[in-house]
Amino acid sequence: MASFVPLLPPLSDAERSAYAQATAAVGDLAAKAITAAMSGDVDEIKGWTDEQRRLAALRIHADTVRAGHPAFGIAGHAVALLDELGVCWTRTDLVWGLHMLAGRVLPMDGSGQRLPAVAAARLDRAWLEGLGPALQEFVQEVGSSRIPNAIRQELVGLVSAAHGRTGTGWMPAHLLHAGELFGPAATVELAGVLAGPRVTELLLHCASLRKPAPSAKWSRAAEPLLAASGGAVHAILTRFTTFGQYVRADADDLLRGLTCVLDLDPSESATELIGSVALAAGATGAGFPGYPFAPKTAAAAVEVLARRGGDVPVRVLSRLSLSVKNKALLSRTHAALARLGALRGWQPGEVLELAVDGHGLDGDGRRTWDVDGYTAIVEVGEDKARLRFERAGRPLKGVPAAVKESPVLAEARDLVKQLGKTLAAERARIEGLLSEDRVWPCADWVTRYLDHPVSGVFARRLIWQASADGETWTAALPERRDGAWTLPGAGSASRIRLWHPALAGAAEVTAWRDHVTASGLRQPFKQAFREVYLLTPAEEQTRTYSNRFAAHILRYRQASALMRTRGWQATYLGSWDGGGSSEATKLFGGGAWRASFFHELADDLEAPHYDVRFCATDQVRFARRDGALWEVAPLADVPLRVFSEVMRDVDLFVGVTSIATDPTWADRGEDRFQEYWSSASFGDLTASAEVRRDALARILPKLRIAGRCELQDRYLRVRGSWRTYKIHLGSGNILMEPNDAYLCIVPGRTPAAPVHLPFDDDPMLSVILSKAMLLAADEKITDSSILRQLSLT
Repeated sequence: MASFVPLLPPLSDAERSAYAQATAAVGDLAAKAITAAMSGDVDEIKGWTDEQRRLAALRIHADTVRAGHPAFGIAGHAVALLDELGVCWTRTDLVWGLHMLAGRVLPMDGSGQRLPAVAAARLDRAWLEGLGPALQEFVQEVGSSRIPNAIRQELVGLVSAAHGRTGTGWMPAHLLHAGELFGPAATVELAGVLAGPRVTELLLHCASLRKPAPSAKWSRAAEPLLAASGGAVHAILTRFTTFGQYVRADADDLLRGLTCVLDLDPSESATELIGSVALAAGATGAGFPGYPFAPKTAAAAVEVLARRGGDVPVRVLSRLSLSVKNKALLSRTHAALARLGALRGWQPGEVLELAVDGHGLDGDGRRTWDVDGYTAIVEVGEDKARLRFERAGRPLKGVPAAVKESPVLAEARDLVKQLGKTLAAERARIEGLLSEDRVWPCADWVTRYLDHPVSGVFARRLIWQASADGETWTAALPERRDGAWTLPGAGSASRIRLWHPALAGAAEVTAWRDHVTASGLRQPFKQAFREVYLLTPAEEQTRTYSNRFAAHILRYRQASALMRTRGWQATYLGSWDGGGSSEATKLFGGGAWRASFFHELADDLEAPHYDVRFCATDQVRFARRDGALWEVAPLADVPLRVFSEVMRDVDLFVGVTSIATDPTWADRGEDRFQEYWSSASFGDLTASAEVRRDALARILPKLRIAGRCELQDRYLRVRGSWRTYKIHLGSGNILMEPNDAYLCIVPGRTPAAPVHLPFDDDPMLSVILSKAMLLAADEKITDSSILRQLSLT
C-alpha cells in the first residue's frame, strides 16, 4: 500500500514533528472515542470541539496503521463517528494520513484507510488540487484489496467522489475491473462512452445500491446523472445482454444499479432493454445449473418490469417464469406476474397466454421480405421455425448470393432464433395447462390459441372440449373451414377446455388414440397417449403421501437435470451439512397446488471431488395454497388432473434416469444395486410403459417386421434368424430365449424411430423400435460385441 506515496506532496520535518507531538498528547481522547464507538454512547464526544475530534481521529489513525492488526472495524468506526459529528479537515491532514500508510501492513477491516477517505470526501476542489493522481492510485489499491466488499465499496466511493472534483476522468478499481471477463470487455469496447461527462459519478452511484428496489432519494440523485451521461446506461446494459456469462458480485451490483437508473427512462426502448437484461441476467450456464448469471440484476429487472406498462414486461416475465431454474428468482417472477396481472385485471392464467409474442408473423405463421427479386420467408412448422428463400414462387435450396450481404438476412436469422425460444416456452406452458381446470369463452380461446401464429402451432394439434352448459363436454380436434380455424361442435356461447385422458372413459381414450395414429397426427406432447395415474389402495392407506415411486436408484446428475428441465426446484445433494437429502418442488394447477418429491444420497461420496453419482427416491407429497401458506393435503383431496400430472413427472424421472435403463450395468461387475437393477430392468410396467405398449400395438402392424414381433405383457418378443429376443417395455433391456441370457446393446445418442410416431417425448419408444428392427434382422449384424454375446464369434 505505497505506490501512491511518490505522487504525494512531500511532508517537511517540521510538519511530521507537529503531527507526532499533536497525536501523542491526545491518547485519552482517542480512547474515549473508541469506547463511544463500541458502546454507542456519544454524548461526551458531542460536546468536544471540532479540533478535539480532529486530533482524536488523527491519533486513532496513527495507532491503527502502526499496529497493523484488525480491530473488527472499531477503529474505522470511531474515525467515521468523529467525522460525522464534525471535523475541520485540512489538506495536510489528508497528505499526512496517506503518507502514514507507506510501508505498512494494514488491517484487513479497512480501518487504516478510513481517515484518508473521510478527509478527502470533506475537502473541496481547491484543497484537492494536485492530488488527483495520488487519489486515483490510492483508490485503485483499496478497490483491489481484500477488505470486505461493503466497506471496500464505501471507501472507494468516498475517495472517488473526491477525485471526481479534481477534474480528471477515470474508472475506480471496483467498477468493471479485470477480476472477471465482463469488466475488460466493457471498458475496451465502450472506452469512449465511459470517458463521458459524469459517467464515473453515475457508475459509483449505481454501485452504491444495496437493495433490489431503490429508495426515492436514491432515484432522485440518479436523475441528473442519467441526463448528463448520455447513452452510457444503455450502452453498458446492451453490452451485458450479449455477454452470456457469469459476473462477479461487484459487476452484479453495478448492473443492478444501472437497471434501476434505466427505469427512470419511460420510453418503450428502455422497457425493451430492461426485458433483455432480465433474460440475460436470469440465464444460467452449464457450470452452475440453477444459478443465474447475475442474480441481483435479474431480481431488480423483474421488479422494474412489474411496474412498467406495455406488452414487453408481460412477455418477458412470462418467458422467465417458464425458463428460470433458480428457486428464489422464479418465486420473485411469479409474484411480479401476479401483481402485474392484478393491476391489469387479468386472471392468473391470462397473464401468461396474453403475453405470447407473435413476432410479427401473419395468420399462417409466416413473415416475408423481398430482397433483389428474392423472397426470404421465416415460417413456423410443427415445432420449430425455419428460414427459406423463393424466387418467382420457386423454392431455393440455399441462401442467394444477392441476399448474403443484405441486413435482411441477419434480421431473418435472429427472428428464427427468437421464435425458437418462444416456441419452447409456449410448448411448456400449454402442456402445463393439463394440470389446470381452465375454461375459456370460445371467442377468447380462438383469438389466443387457434388464431395465434405461435400458440396455434400447438393448439391446432391438440384435443379440446366444448360445452354450452358447463355439464356436457364434447371433444374434438380443431379444423380449418373456409379459411378460418374452428372447433367442431363449438358455438359462440360455448366454453372451451383442454381435454385430459384422466377425465375420459377408456373407450373414448382408445378411440382418440386410434384416430391420432390413423391420421398420422403428431401431437406436440403426449395427450391422447398421455399416461393416467389414479389413486391406489395403498395410497388411500398412507393418506398424505405416496410411495409408488419410492426405493428406485437414479443417476443423480441426469435426474437433477431432468427435474430442472421439467420445472422442479430442488437443493443439491452433496457432502455439506443437510446435503444428504433433498425435496424437489413444483407448482401445479395454476399455482394452487405444490408437489414435493423427496430423494436422498444412495452412495458414499469419495474424495477428491465427492461427486454424487446415485440417489434413492422416496415419498411424493402434496400441499394446497392457503393464502401465503401451504397446508398439507390428503391425496384424496388432490384434483385428478394435478395428481396425474405430478405422478407422470415423477414416473418420468424414474423411467429415464433409473440405473435399470443402463444396459451396461450388468457388465460392470458392481454388486451395489445389482438386485434392484435386475428386478427393475425386467419388472412390472409403470404407467408410462403401459402407454408405450399401447402405442406399439398400433405402430407394429405398419412395420415390415410385424410378422416377427409379438407384443406380450411386459416384453416385445422379436424372432430373429439366430435367436428370439424379449425387449422389456419399461427399461428397453433385452433377454434371449430360451435361457433368458442378457444381451447388452447400447443405443446411439439419438436413435431414430423407423416409423412415424404420434408424439416425440418418449425416447424409450424409439430405442425399443430401433432394437426390434436390428434384432429382427440379426443375420445382418456386424458389431463384434453383439455377435460375441450371440455366441456367433
